[in-house]
Parts: sequence; C-alpha cells; structure tokens
Amino acid sequence: MITVMRYGHRPMRDKRTTTHVGLVARAFGADRILLAGTGGVPKSILDVVDRWGGDFRVETVREWRRFLRDFQGTRIHLTMYGLPLGETIDEIRERSLKGDLLIFVGAEKVPPEVYEWCDYNVAVGSQPHSEIAALAVFLDHLHRGAELECEFPGAELRVVPSERGKEVKEL
Repeated sequence: MITVMRYGHRPMRDKRTTTHVGLVARAFGADRILLAGTGGVPKSILDVVDRWGGDFRVETVREWRRFLRDFQGTRIHLTMYGLPLGETIDEIRERSLKGDLLIFVGAEKVPPEVYEWCDYNVAVGSQPHSEIAALAVFLDHLHRGAELECEFPGAELRVVPSERGKEVKEL
C-alpha cells in the first residue's frame, strides 16, 4: 500500500493545493492520502473518486507524529534537501515490493524529527518548487510510468483519447 501524508494542511489557505496533492496521489498510483491535523477533507477529492473510480481513500490523522514514527513500512520524505531521486529510487522501489510506503509531503516548515524518522529524505531536484510536482515526479519514477495506464474500477466517466478536442464518455 502506498500512503501519502500531507503535513500542515490548513483548510482555508491550502484547500486547493491539498486537493491537487490528493488528485495526483490517486492518479499516480497511491492508495490513500492522510491529512495531518484537524482540518476537514476536501470534498472535491471524494467527488473525483466517486465519478472517476478507484478505491482511493482520504483520511485525517490527528496524531501524525505517532503515526509517522510508528509506521511499519518505508517512510519517504520529499524535500529539496534530501538525496537525489535518481540515487534512491531503485532501493525504494525494491522496498515497495516487500512492504508499505508512506510518502510525507509538507505544506509548511517540517519539524526536524521528520528528517530523523524517515528512512529516506528524497530530493526531486534541489530547487524550490511545488510539493504537487515533487509527488507526481516521485510516483512516476517509482512506477516507471505504468501508473499512466491504470484503469480505475467503478468509474462513471472515462476520457476518450483525442488528438484535438475533449471527449468524456459516461460508462
């Protein structure tokens, strides 16, 4: 199982960004997103799961520190200060075959213990950019692009590929 933990979700300020983290997590092969803290779950993520299918789950976790520290699997922190993705991804991919992954992405300054508790601090580039981009690139490298061909069971809608224009088919 691949879990994404979104740290620092502030419901009013980060609603759109958190929604996009959740949508990327779902589309790129994660099984669930945990929102650390007491904020509510963005309804738009749940709406996408309902209409576009899949078993993706959205949950909140109040005791995020305990959850991260005690997680029984491989903990990955996406940060621009970590080791380069290219140097770590093969080992992480190998570990993913043997157990669960927890991918930690922050919205605000990450406490120092996160760097200590995580098995990998991974840099998707060493320049400031979006946690949304970091998550998408990381998951794409993890799955070697296979997630782009995923079918989502229970979908009510599906995009019909087209060179020009937009077409969505109701199932």
